[in-house]
Amino acid sequence: MIDGTILLAVEEGGGLFDLDATLPVMAIQFLILAAVLNQIFYKPLGNAIDERSNYILSNTSEARERLAKAEQLAVQYEEELASARKASQSVIAQAQDEASQTAAGKIAQAQQAAQAKREQAQQEIDRQKQDALAALEGQVDNLSRQILDKLLRA
Repeated sequence: MIDGTILLAVEEGGGLFDLDATLPVMAIQFLILAAVLNQIFYKPLGNAIDERSNYILSNTSEARERLAKAEQLAVQYEEELASARKASQSVIAQAQDEASQTAAGKIAQAQQAAQAKREQAQQEIDRQKQDALAALEGQVDNLSRQILDKLLRA
């Protein structure tokens, strides 16, 4: 039995690190596995991530450009709206002035026409008054003659 224990001790002699041909074979296998995984899985995944990143960057830059353009259009439309409001206010003011002038002119014409009719009516009244006074004078003369005749006869 002594011989058996000695033989076992000699066969186990390597210990924790055994530097035989398995270490380089394992290293080569690991490098081959890493290269295969890189080629099959990591490279397409990296390409997909890069494409997605580029897509996001391009969409972000396009969105910024569109936002800037929209803000520029909003400012432009606000300026156009402000100028249109000013123009419409000036048109309204001008129309109100014209309407006021037209109304004032028509009122003046109506007042002149009313004044002319009033003067015409006054002239007609004066003429009728003169006619009535003339008729009354004739009647007064006639009555005074009749009174005189009656008084002289009596």
